[in-house]
This record gives sequence, structure tokens and C-alpha cells, in this order.
Amino acid sequence: MSGKLISDGPIGIFDSGVGGLSVFKAIIDLLPNENFLYFADQKNVPYGNRPLEEIQLFSEKITEYFISQGAKLVVVACNTASAVALYYLRDKFPDIPLVGMEPAVKPAAETTESGRVGVLATQATFQGDLYSSLVERFAQEVKLIQDPCIGLVGEIEKGNFSGNETRLILENALKPMMEFGIDTIVLGCTHYPFVFPMIKEIVGKDIRLIDPAPAIARQVQTVLVEKSIQNTSHLDGKSKFITTGDKQKFTDFLFKNGFNQEA
Repeated sequence: MSGKLISDGPIGIFDSGVGGLSVFKAIIDLLPNENFLYFADQKNVPYGNRPLEEIQLFSEKITEYFISQGAKLVVVACNTASAVALYYLRDKFPDIPLVGMEPAVKPAAETTESGRVGVLATQATFQGDLYSSLVERFAQEVKLIQDPCIGLVGEIEKGNFSGNETRLILENALKPMMEFGIDTIVLGCTHYPFVFPMIKEIVGKDIRLIDPAPAIARQVQTVLVEKSIQNTSHLDGKSKFITTGDKQKFTDFLFKNGFNQEA
């Protein structure tokens, strides 16, 4: 990459599918005058059970696409890709700022009263160096119970936020956590906020859920200011959505969930 980052260039946001839209929403709510490119790699969703080298390759190609479109910052709005590829991308593309996801283990460890925390994330996230580092640095004094919620990403991709299969996956993950005595749950996959209401229905009001999306939005704002590349226009920005999968299904999902721009 060469050349200067331009303040009205788009912010690139990518995920294996629709999960990163939960992060996109938090960012656009905070920074409505920025321009955005959202990339859903639905041809290859889910990333969670793929080889690590493959996830790095997908992430590299998407980042290259963003750079070709003049992106000034890239958000890896996928916990799996962040866990596996964020350091790789920073080495590969040192000239563009990158903001990644990390499971909110630190705030959970700092605020739990029972000392027991549940973490919902993909298997690849649990296996990544980023997650291991977070646990080593911040969760030595708490007990974690983890579940990869196998199949949940696929149900969310289909728009099944409240069906029987989704409930079964969540109950199988959450009931052992409740029996373990957790008082906090970390949502370690950007898809999972779409089933926030069902999770709350299962665990009740006394167990706290931590969604990292608002913190990621604030981090994006901080980086834009530090790099002097924030868009100072008072006009609302434009958003473009791209998918490697079925365009009509993606467009339908966007419309149904309030993302009304054209895919």
C-alpha cells in the first residue's frame, strides 16, 4: 500500500457473514458521517471450523480489496478472524490501521461477583493466541466455562434468531454455565448479539451479558482521531454492502433487520 490515507475514504468492515453487522451498527451509530464498506464472506461462512491458514488467506484477500477501494481503516468484525489473523494482517499491511475484536474477558473478570464467567465463542477463537493471551493476562483469578455453540452461526445466518434449533443450541451451552454459578456471559462472536433476547430469556435478568461492539466503536473513533483521518463532514455518510454468497438472501436479511442500503 502506498499513498496517504484520505479522511473521506471508507471504513472497511468484514466478517464471515452477517455477524459483523452488530459491530457495524454500533460504529455507524457513533460515527454517522463516515463512509462504510461492509464485506460478508458468506461463501466461506462459518470461519470457526476452518483451518487457521485458510482464515488468514480469506482475511488477507478482503483487506486487499478494501485497500483497493481506498479504505482508510479496516475493522475485523469477526472474533474468529481477529483471533487467527489480526497480527498476521498487521504484519502484512503496516500502513493501514486495523481494529479487531477480542472477547471481553477483561471487563468480565473485573466485574464478576461470583468469580465465574461463561464465554460463548467459536472453537477457532478459543484456540487462537489472542484468546489465550487475554485469559493469561486478565482471568487468572476467575473461573471460566466455555462453549463453542456449534451450529449457532449457521442458524443466525439463516435469520433464525428464535426457532427451536437455535433455542436447543443455546440451552445446551447456557444451562451448564448456570449450574456452574456464572453471573456474567461474554459474547465472543459478533453473530451472537442477534440472539441476545433469547439468551436473556434463558438465563434471566440476574446474569449480565457483555457485548464488545460499543467498545469497538469507541476504539475506531479513537484511531480516526489519532490518525487525523476522521470525516469532518456534517453530512451522513454512505454505506455499501458486499457478499460473496447469495446476494438476494443477503439483501433480504439487511432489509428485514433495518439495514436498508442496497447490497
